Amino acid sequence: MEVQLRDIPVGNRGEVAGYSKADRAYRDRLLAMGLTKGTPFTVVRVAPLGDPIELEVRGFRLSVRRAEADGLVVRSLA
Repeated sequence: MEVQLRDIPVGNRGEVAGYSKADRAYRDRLLAMGLTKGTPFTVVRVAPLGDPIELEVRGFRLSVRRAEADGLVVRSLA
C-alpha cells in the first residue's frame, strides 16, 4: 500500500515506490541522495515538530525535510 513518508512510524521499514508529480527539483534532489525507486529504508527518528525525518538508507543516515519527503511515494514494509 502506498503512503506518505510521514505516515510510517519510527522503527518501521519502507520502500521508495515512486515520486509525486509536485516538483521536479525535489525529485532530482531525492535521486541524488540515493532514494531511487525500489530502495528500502528504515525511519530512524522524527523531529518533535515532524521536520526533518531521519532515514537509514543504503548504510547511511539521511535527514529529509518534510517538503522533500512529500515528494516521495513510499510503500510500508512493516
